[in-house]
Amino acid sequence: MTGKFISFEGPDGAGKTSVLAAIVERLSSYYGDDLLLTREPGGRDNVVAEAIRDLVLSPDYPEMDPRTEALLYAASRREHIQKTIKPALVAGKLVISDRYVDSSIAYQGAGREIGFEAVLQVNQFAIEDFWPDKTIYLDIRPEVGLARINQYRTDEINRLDMDPLSFHQRVSAGYHRLAKMAPDRIVVIDAEQPLEQVIEDVWQVLSQELKVED
Repeated sequence: MTGKFISFEGPDGAGKTSVLAAIVERLSSYYGDDLLLTREPGGRDNVVAEAIRDLVLSPDYPEMDPRTEALLYAASRREHIQKTIKPALVAGKLVISDRYVDSSIAYQGAGREIGFEAVLQVNQFAIEDFWPDKTIYLDIRPEVGLARINQYRTDEINRLDMDPLSFHQRVSAGYHRLAKMAPDRIVVIDAEQPLEQVIEDVWQVLSQELKVED
């Protein structure tokens, strides 16, 4: 595979959508049609993975068993890798994914308290040790992120947004643990800065990784 795989991570309210929109716009001038933006759970034009997304994020199932949730995410991820990410990389494209396996480890492993190792083991079966070249983690305190959601998000409130602050605090701690475990892959960006500065910090990391310049 000759392409590059970059993932974006962050707690709810970290501003991934806004940052990704700005970064993708800048990268489009370099990559054109060789740039693929996708997401998890699901995957653009990935029928099976998107169907699982609809199920796992639906607010209609607030009592879903945590291990069922973890397995559904892993299943969706497997489809995403096989049908979306790997074919694009084989074609030499830059793939940027809004979330990847770190989300499952942080949200289900830490947030749902299933355990890091248990969720990692399930996902290793799904990903077969297939990791991004670089992961951008947008770091924000849980209470700040949730306040942003309540103030600004009007399009989609999912099951995870309905969880208590303590859940999101565990998720944040899980992400911090992951960043310490994989410092060469995961780059931590302060997402509590003004949006323009967050975008610039992310761009500096990616421009070095991808060897592009303004």
